[in-house]
Amino acid sequence: MHTSPADLPGSGDAGGMNVVEYHQAFALAELGHRVDLITRRSDPDQPDVVDLSDAVRLRHLPAGPATKLAKSLIDAHIDEFSEGLARLERYDVLHSHHWMSGVAALPVARAWGVPHVQSFHSVAALPGSALSEGEPPESPARVPGEALVATASDLVIAISAAEARTVVERCGAEADRVVIVPPGVDRTVFHAGASDPTASGGYLLYAARLQPLKGPDLAIGALAEVPAALRPDLLIAGDVSADFAAYEADLHALVATHGLQDKVRFIGPQPREQLAELMRGASIVLVPSHSETFGLIALEAESCGTPVIASAAGGLREAVVHGETGQLMDSRQPQDWGTAITRLLGRPALLQRMGTVAQIHARRFSWDVTALLLDLNYRRLLW
Repeated sequence: MHTSPADLPGSGDAGGMNVVEYHQAFALAELGHRVDLITRRSDPDQPDVVDLSDAVRLRHLPAGPATKLAKSLIDAHIDEFSEGLARLERYDVLHSHHWMSGVAALPVARAWGVPHVQSFHSVAALPGSALSEGEPPESPARVPGEALVATASDLVIAISAAEARTVVERCGAEADRVVIVPPGVDRTVFHAGASDPTASGGYLLYAARLQPLKGPDLAIGALAEVPAALRPDLLIAGDVSADFAAYEADLHALVATHGLQDKVRFIGPQPREQLAELMRGASIVLVPSHSETFGLIALEAESCGTPVIASAAGGLREAVVHGETGQLMDSRQPQDWGTAITRLLGRPALLQRMGTVAQIHARRFSWDVTALLLDLNYRRLLW
């Protein structure tokens, strides 16, 4: 079967592809699929086709200027991406990731007479709603675009029960055309084991983009609430989104306001292997997002044997088992998060037990199983 995951806002290189798409592609290839990952060209030096393996290719299509763009600017180039997609050879299945890719790929799938499958990864908050209910739309086209692909696609694949509910209630998807396919964990990278002996250890780790939705400000505020005698360092690993270019300066100002300049380190985006090493060395991984469709970062931390304190939001309620692999927080008050951090740091035996159970829990999630479920659903559409 020749399948094509399309990702219009993708970064345009194999390392920057959405983690879920990348691992799904190679796991599907192991089942005998030929998979093309199709994304927008974001650099003039990117070739039309890159062979990632014998069965997986990365293809770059023109859609706007060949440079990285803020998400808020990419939807102006949906039609161009769609035209480029239509010029490619016919695929058996078109599987779109994110709403812009779906809007571009849906008419192509209809013209070819092939199934169109939609994955969202995030869904916008409705206009006028609180940020905690989801991502703010980058443009006026996002909410109607999400509704279009949710209702017109042959199948919507959600990553969690929380996302399934969202696409039904917020986007209008029909329940009988929504299935849940959970993500996996690459245990060759994210595994428990000895961390770098030169690392200081005992720190807190935040690993996500620096944008309000992900809540790094809450992680900083929580650290300030931990008693000074027990207060660890906080490492903030993540890049700044183009749509929130000034946000990092706000975070540095917040650190200064709390007098935490010697306790908070901004270390930028990290390669996957180094991120796993950081997770293994951390006492706790913090995931203070307002909303997550799943929260893969929490699952990867658990696979490394590190407990997680996370918002009780969206799919994080499925990634983290409250009281067993970490703690889920209903509150967004820094004092409450600081109390939770203090409690766990003060009970090392509990932290160790949670880390052990976290590894066991994470083994439930495998990219091989993800691929088997995708294969089954693709074939059902083709029968």
